[in-house]
Amino acid sequence: MNNEQTALPIQRQLDAYNAKDLAAFIACYHQDIAIYRMPAAAPSLKGRAALEAFYKTERFSIAALRAEVLQRMVVGNKVIDHERVYGMAEQPYEVVVVYEMQNGLIINAWFYPAG
Repeated sequence: MNNEQTALPIQRQLDAYNAKDLAAFIACYHQDIAIYRMPAAAPSLKGRAALEAFYKTERFSIAALRAEVLQRMVVGNKVIDHERVYGMAEQPYEVVVVYEMQNGLIINAWFYPAG
């Protein structure tokens, strides 16, 4: 799988995130998705159902929510995005997200806040 193919599901989930299309967003994730908010060692969300419930109530209900990719790298089965997120706070904030791919789906995601 080349870098473009590896990054395609990441771009699809970003587009769905910005459209607040919950079904399309969740479809990009593996059933056993684990979301980590670093530096936590344990996942903050585990499983597709938990991810769907969280984004439905805690994220996609925010009208101004959107994200843009400032930089993207693909290394093996990892896609690393430097993102700017709008709508969660008064000012946009930046985050680095490392997505691990398995069979075309996101199986793990690690969020590293700036600063």
